[in-house]
Amino acid sequence: MIRLLESNTETLFAGTTPAVTEQGALDAYSAVVTSIAEKLSPSVASLRVNNRGRGGRAAGGSGSGIVISADGYLLTSAHVVAESDGGSATFVDGRELAFSAVGTDRFSDLAVIRVAGDGLRPAVLGDADGLRVGQLVVAIGNPMGFAGSVTAGVVSAVGRSLATSDGNMSRMVENVIQTDASLNPGNSGGALADWRGTVIGVNTAVAGVGLGLAVPVNPTTAGIIASLISQGRVRRGYLGIAGAPRPLAPRVAERFGTKSGLDVVEVVAGSPAAAAGLRKGDVIYEVNGTPLGDAGDLQRVLVEETIGKAMKLGVIRDNRQLDIFAVPLELGVTTV
Repeated sequence: MIRLLESNTETLFAGTTPAVTEQGALDAYSAVVTSIAEKLSPSVASLRVNNRGRGGRAAGGSGSGIVISADGYLLTSAHVVAESDGGSATFVDGRELAFSAVGTDRFSDLAVIRVAGDGLRPAVLGDADGLRVGQLVVAIGNPMGFAGSVTAGVVSAVGRSLATSDGNMSRMVENVIQTDASLNPGNSGGALADWRGTVIGVNTAVAGVGLGLAVPVNPTTAGIIASLISQGRVRRGYLGIAGAPRPLAPRVAERFGTKSGLDVVEVVAGSPAAAAGLRKGDVIYEVNGTPLGDAGDLQRVLVEETIGKAMKLGVIRDNRQLDIFAVPLELGVTTV
């Protein structure tokens, strides 16, 4: 009897029950991915871009775009349409509509285009600020020219940085999402969605084999999109420094109520920072009373409203505290 029970137990745990449980988990996973794909695929277009060439129009590259309004606005990556004067957007229902560029912001690698059509199905934009490592994500785009292609994976890391440039200045896009959902050429501008099917990122780059990067969709992104639609560009303040995070000594940290600051490693000649008297080696620990921990914090502070207005920088220099007042210029204007 005991042997029979042992045999039955072995059969129970080595037989069909685990297989059924595993199959159920796979079915549940597939159901989520399938649901997201069905929900979002109609909102993601395949873009064929016409680049400006010396001899007139020349056939350009391709990418993806995300419908964000029923009257034709699409969100995509800036590098997909930066050199373009238009192109066509193809949807999974077979419609092919001409598009024109509305606004491009190379520094966030985001752009807004508009198609000549209506009745589109807009995607729901979410908030990536609450993402956690290991969370399920689904990428939908146009890899290799195939519209509506779907890959799934997880959030591999958050808080990554992505270097961008407008040709004259470079900038870091902060808090970029890293995912192992496979991205291929043509995925740029496509949607990265969470398990609910809300768009929490715009796929932007292949970081390596099995790794992709996406610009997060969050309140900051919402402001950029609004500016691109209303003004065709994004205005930012500019100080003219390069910096890196620097932890403060415990005694200094206790004195100023912050554990880190921004170490000034370079001051651009003729910049607002140079005019204000900032020096290499200074540590900026606050801006207008707000603690500053890294370059991303400073970039978030330098919004349009700061342009032309005095900004108080809390600075530590040679273990002394200084208040330095600088007046940001608009990014792109590099001399005072």
